[in-house]
Amino acid sequence: MIRVGVIGACGKMGQMVCRAVAEADDLSLVAAIDRSRVGESIGPLIGYPPTDVPVSDELDRLLEAEVEVAVDFTHPDVVVDNIRWCVSHAMNLVVGTTGIGEEELEEVRGLIEHEGSESNVVVAPNFALGAVLMQRFAAEAARHFPAVEVIELHHDAKADAPSGTAMATVRRLLEERGDAYQGPDAESVEGARGGDLEGVRVHSVRLPGLVAHHEVIFGGRGQTLTIRHDSMDRSSFMPGVLMAIRAVSTRPGLTVGLEPLLNLPAPP
Repeated sequence: MIRVGVIGACGKMGQMVCRAVAEADDLSLVAAIDRSRVGESIGPLIGYPPTDVPVSDELDRLLEAEVEVAVDFTHPDVVVDNIRWCVSHAMNLVVGTTGIGEEELEEVRGLIEHEGSESNVVVAPNFALGAVLMQRFAAEAARHFPAVEVIELHHDAKADAPSGTAMATVRRLLEERGDAYQGPDAESVEGARGGDLEGVRVHSVRLPGLVAHHEVIFGGRGQTLTIRHDSMDRSSFMPGVLMAIRAVSTRPGLTVGLEPLLNLPAPP
């Protein structure tokens, strides 16, 4: 049994992670960290009464509960501090909170090394396996279609824009495509063409009713290619979260994204 603690346990994603862990035969939910509902049992909150784990607002509870893998679904404002804490306490960590930039990732790599590489960290901007495959397919297409734009659509409570998945997708596109494409810049309304990330336009939509949706549109002479992934429900993220929890102890240092965990064949 892998002993798991969830940071941000009372949030929408945190509750789903807690329940998924509690229901897994090889995992044990032993700690729930959140600033709300302190002292309450997480079991009734997640609809799984057999799990009698009190909510705490102190990260030290992870140590007291002998957590082997912590899972962070909190907020961009606090996630890096949580990573620092876990690494400094030699605790493996899976991070689903988005909004972590390249500078922060480099800091995490350095901190892991400074602390003697006693903890491993998996940071994934999206835990839906279909989203990972969407990025992989888009990277393949970028070699042949340099003209590309990215549209990401999320619920109206999302804290960052563009999404972490969109940013990661753009990085993959830039790595794989050949000649850059410079599209038209004319705008009658400022921002109508979206954000420009090194020549790739990214558009963010925030509306109630959405969950998480990513679309990569390629254009070529006389044709277009659209690759799209839709998460209709947050449950779509749970298989990836559980995969990362089970794998993080075998992934030394920092792992970014789920693709390294899927054992996909190397690109041609």
